[in-house]
Amino acid sequence: MGSLLLAAAPALAGPVDDTLVVNDEIEMTTRTAAPEHLSDVMDEVISGWHFRGDETRLMQADDFDNPGMIFVEQARDSWGEVEGTEGKSCASCHNEPESLAGVRAVYPKWNEEAGEVRTLEMQVNDCRVNQMGAEELKYTSVPMQSMVALISSVSRGMPVNVAIDGPAQETWEKGKEIYYTRFGQLELACANCHEDNYGNMIRADHLSQGQINGFPVYRLKNTKLNAAHDRFKGCIRDTRAETFAPGSPEFVALELYVASRGNGLSVEGPSVRN
Repeated sequence: MGSLLLAAAPALAGPVDDTLVVNDEIEMTTRTAAPEHLSDVMDEVISGWHFRGDETRLMQADDFDNPGMIFVEQARDSWGEVEGTEGKSCASCHNEPESLAGVRAVYPKWNEEAGEVRTLEMQVNDCRVNQMGAEELKYTSVPMQSMVALISSVSRGMPVNVAIDGPAQETWEKGKEIYYTRFGQLELACANCHEDNYGNMIRADHLSQGQINGFPVYRLKNTKLNAAHDRFKGCIRDTRAETFAPGSPEFVALELYVASRGNGLSVEGPSVRN
């Protein structure tokens, strides 16, 4: 059934030929050669920004118009707030948020001490619990996604460079398997939409390549910041399948794999999407 729905879509509409420069100063790489591990399936990786309408693209190009920046400012306000039993704030260890420039570009990444691949949300909670003595934030909560958006914002324009070799490879392989597995009553895999049919219409929107270099994303549809795991959950739900939970090992693996598909694109978060 899923294949029939896609086959019935209007003709392919290629990505818009446009250039993203945020605030007239941060130049973004939104199209680039595909990483080597994708060379057998595509030549180029393209940011989801190219598949949006004119107004949406313009919103992301100016921080005054980007509604996701409201959440960035909220996180800046909380950056120096002391929480937990250790009398510390984020600023106690990291000074200004700009000290974390480049961090978003390499996450998810292998954490040697913990012996696992960690997402940025996992690392934020590790800092809160083990450095600040504070409570964990819910994985997809507004405070968590606001903090991730802040950390992402200071890396905007830097190329995604997620490592997939060494001890991270096993998790990456698991994520790849999930990406190509058909789920639900519609029997659709991530690849069926975002690899085989990007540029086609699905319902009222163009399918993108499903890149996550712009997360967390402010979606006009639900007027809030959305985590990558929110999007994964929604996609699997739309196949009419039992989905995994945000922060689950399955979604951590999938995030590592999908992030690696965008290696070379610029960090855009918080981006604006439909």
